[in-house]
Amino acid sequence: MAETTTDTDWTAWQASWDRQQEWYMPDREERFRVMLDMVEAIVGPRPRVLDLACGTGSITDRLLKRFPEATSTGVDLDPALLAIARGYFDGDERVGFVTADLKDPDWAGQLPYDSYDAVLTATALHWLHTEPLTALYRRIGGLVREGGVFMNADHMIDTETPRINAAERAHRHATMDRAKAEGALDWADWWALAAKDPVLAGPTAERYKIYGEHADGDMPSARWHADTLREAGFGEARAVWASPSDTLVLAVK
Repeated sequence: MAETTTDTDWTAWQASWDRQQEWYMPDREERFRVMLDMVEAIVGPRPRVLDLACGTGSITDRLLKRFPEATSTGVDLDPALLAIARGYFDGDERVGFVTADLKDPDWAGQLPYDSYDAVLTATALHWLHTEPLTALYRRIGGLVREGGVFMNADHMIDTETPRINAAERAHRHATMDRAKAEGALDWADWWALAAKDPVLAGPTAERYKIYGEHADGDMPSARWHADTLREAGFGEARAVWASPSDTLVLAVK
């Protein structure tokens, strides 16, 4: 169970994080909807879920609102985002959190369960390069039960379509620039606010020591993700949703 000893408005911080992420991904809620549709379709409405690189617990929040009998374990390394997650879910016995580095080969040993019905992640694994991501997929292949599901929603770039990619990026950034001019917070703005907060200032300083300004890895294509997941032990894998800039890849054990 998460614990907190402050009077910080964690709901406001959770909402603020959502708005900041939506500046980058206007289709974010649709992505979550499809993800949870497929959870229900494959493993049912009472899943045991691993929220991988959970951040503030965005997936867990939507999971429990839709499936009240679900349970979730969130795992992340970011001390500031985990502080928000633990505060937001304080007292909810369905939720637990683990601090772990997904590049550590032994990270899964800290989890409370040996297997999960669903492992879900969104907008997180693009900071890994392909070699550690391949190793992570192998580890996930051992955590998902037979018949269970893994889903990754993230930026996945098809290098075979450079003109489409350039047009999409230009259009998306023009839209983001207009929203920014109207007061939307970007990544840097949001973290600047967190650094000034009396409760989050310390964890934010810690996270910058861990990650620096931003950690960018590789963003291989959806085809690469599907192929790599099949090599990691999943029976089937393919994209089940895509926007012009993001893709949701689903793999079934």
